[in-house]
Amino acid sequence: MAQLRKPLQLGNLYSKFKPAPGRRHRTREQNLARQWLVAGRRSGRSNASRPSVAGALLLVAVLATARATLLAGVDGESSTVATLSSKVRVVNLLATVRDKHKKIVPDLKVSDFTLEEDNHPVPIQYFSRETDLPLKVGLLVDTSLSQRNTLEEERTSSKSFLAQVLRQNDSAFVIHFDREVELVQDLTASREKLESALDSLHTPSPYEQDRSGPGSGGSGPRRDEPGGQHRRHGMHRAGTTLYDAIFLASDELMKKQPGRKALIVLTDGVDRGSKETLEQAIEAAQRADTVVYGIFFKGEESSGNPGGFRFPGGMGGPMGGPMGGHRRGGRGAPYPEQTTVDGKKILERIARETGGRMFEVSKKEPIAQIYSSIEEDLRNQYNLGFTPGKGDSPGYHKLVLKTNQKDDTVHTREGFYLETD
Repeated sequence: MAQLRKPLQLGNLYSKFKPAPGRRHRTREQNLARQWLVAGRRSGRSNASRPSVAGALLLVAVLATARATLLAGVDGESSTVATLSSKVRVVNLLATVRDKHKKIVPDLKVSDFTLEEDNHPVPIQYFSRETDLPLKVGLLVDTSLSQRNTLEEERTSSKSFLAQVLRQNDSAFVIHFDREVELVQDLTASREKLESALDSLHTPSPYEQDRSGPGSGGSGPRRDEPGGQHRRHGMHRAGTTLYDAIFLASDELMKKQPGRKALIVLTDGVDRGSKETLEQAIEAAQRADTVVYGIFFKGEESSGNPGGFRFPGGMGGPMGGPMGGHRRGGRGAPYPEQTTVDGKKILERIARETGGRMFEVSKKEPIAQIYSSIEEDLRNQYNLGFTPGKGDSPGYHKLVLKTNQKDDTVHTREGFYLETD
């Protein structure tokens, strides 16, 4: 399992929250019933007049039922606000729509959409147009050697993008990835902190890359060693851990956040050294209801080889997972043959399956223009929701969302994962 390293000033590594042994999470209704029961026992009333355990359980049931009945109906003009009990499963889709001229279509109604789950039509039960709902943005910046000539341009444009897109109640975080994944700045609304995090990004020197083979412990001495500075956790080998970065940003950061969520990944799309596969990275983003945008920068290594990057025994091919080199759980020996990886196609797949888009930086479409397109997407989203049928099996289910205009292009995730009860 990949790990997300955090700078010392930000604390320890992220870990999934687990309740203390022997303790269980209570719902709001359970807490109210417990307070009612305890208050009765402390009041000194006789046993006959004290609240009973059975009465408390009845109160829990009544309150939970009341919450479940707050579902509002859908019409074509207004948004639906749904407050659900813990047993009601709702699948939400964030979607942007563009016409044949690639212009945003901002004024559609629920009746303009059709939704299919596993090739069967399903009713859209919740609908709203999201233009100002709080937004969580994650910037994932490739700082491997292949990106050293583009890093300054990425830094400058990213600062401008955050300054333009983040409004009140919005927040963002910054992650860099090369041979390891590091959270440089946790979620914050502070522009100063985000700019400082971007300023701190740099590509490792060739000396650091050479020293960062399997088991080498990263670049330079560690805090726990003589003359060291700090221990480096996570991946300790040369490479570009793209899949790990998307997986960790989705699973460790975005999954627990409410509202609209988007990751923006700046990279050449070539993964080398990730512990997670491409499929696992996409699945983590889908489970976290997170849209992924890919910004493709052609790396130095791939500039002489259009469509891909060649390296001995490549790590992480287009279909995900190790394709030679180091195996999961061990070092392994690199295979002698070469593998071609098309980073652009990888980014296209990640973006398509999560509901985002892939852009390629060029003279015709510079990064500043790309960021403007992403900002337009994020400020013109539709939020649609439906309740899966009781007979739906756990696991992955395919979704197809269309409009009644055949020339429209709808960008939304291609499926969802149904959890077991």
